[in-house]
Amino acid sequence: MIWIVLGIVAVVAVWYISTYNGFVSLNVKCEEAYSTMDIYLKKRYDLIPNLVETVKGYAKHEAQTLESVIAARGAAVNAKTPEAKAAAEGTLSSALSRLMAISESYPELKANANFVDLQRQLQQMENEIANSRKYYNGVVKSYNIKCQSIPSNIVASMAHFTVKPLFEITNEVERANVKVQF
Repeated sequence: MIWIVLGIVAVVAVWYISTYNGFVSLNVKCEEAYSTMDIYLKKRYDLIPNLVETVKGYAKHEAQTLESVIAARGAAVNAKTPEAKAAAEGTLSSALSRLMAISESYPELKANANFVDLQRQLQQMENEIANSRKYYNGVVKSYNIKCQSIPSNIVASMAHFTVKPLFEITNEVERANVKVQF
């Protein structure tokens, strides 16, 4: 009888350790995915001042748009949590869309080699950001499913693994990608 009890305890212990290690692995993947996305966002933040400076020379009376881009960039750079970063990124995407719309009014700006190159870099960066968001959300989805599924939710509760937020932009206008036209 004691062997049966010891066997059951051993099976439960192995299951607990295996499930716990699965949570640790997924948690690290979530952190890595967020970090990767953050790197791409940082690259975009670094690109924005160059873009704004290039537009400034052609569109001096568009100061409000340029200031809103810089303010949105500052808010996004300083956002600390995934929720705050998602909200700030939505505002920044919207401001960048307005900035790109300015180029339609200035044919000489659209012909500027620096501006065209910055637009190309921004489009590439937006694609990389979209891919990194998909990866982050996919890893978080797997983690969250494990946190909420029976019986692994028992380990999650005991070890204080909690559901992580997806990287979502809630405003429909802000969900649109930055529209870059050549």
